[in-house]
Amino acid sequence: MKVVSYNLRKNRAVTEIGALAEDHEIDVLCLQEAEAIALPAHLGHMRLVHATERNRLGLAMYVREERFFARSAHTFQLKKSLHDRLLAPAHERLLGARLHDAEMSRDFVVASFHAAPLTALNSLRRHQIHAALGELRALGPGLPALMVGDYNYPVFKGRLDTEMRDHGYELSLSDKRTYTRYKMFRGHFDFATSSGIDISSVRTLNRGLSDHLPIMVSASLREDSLVPVPA
Repeated sequence: MKVVSYNLRKNRAVTEIGALAEDHEIDVLCLQEAEAIALPAHLGHMRLVHATERNRLGLAMYVREERFFARSAHTFQLKKSLHDRLLAPAHERLLGARLHDAEMSRDFVVASFHAAPLTALNSLRRHQIHAALGELRALGPGLPALMVGDYNYPVFKGRLDTEMRDHGYELSLSDKRTYTRYKMFRGHFDFATSSGIDISSVRTLNRGLSDHLPIMVSASLREDSLVPVPA
């Protein structure tokens, strides 16, 4: 299963998503900073599952329609940063979907996540990450889960990694940096957290019109986490 996450930089890179889906034969595409009302319902073999409703620039998710069926999809509000409250409110920073995989007759949860901007503290972003994972557990209790997106977490990832492992999740970074616009903030901003899922690789794809580079997560549902679910 190939899952791609891409921050479109205020929708500037939206013209690239069709080719991105086709060139890499994507199964799930998770977007951040997308102009939801302008997104097409289909991208080749992919169908739009859900998009944020209260954010002009928000989150969206496409899935390969011949393989995946969305049992449910929801957006969630997370604790707001001062930036969100005063300058550019972002009401919904998480989009989660419970998907049924027709090939394996299994359900799992996947999510597109966009953390508070760099003006906020890492402690707030950790709070958002934990809250987001809690929402995903409620969306699919006991199911494998994968959350990808823009974590805006350039430094001190060791503490985040430790906290994720303490709560049963794994933190996966890509093979190359995903953000290089500002010299002092270069690094891995876009990555994945997962539970019950084996991550074989996380690749940083080529730069496009965004200040973020897309990442592609190659993943499979872990055998010991598989519980058959009727279609």
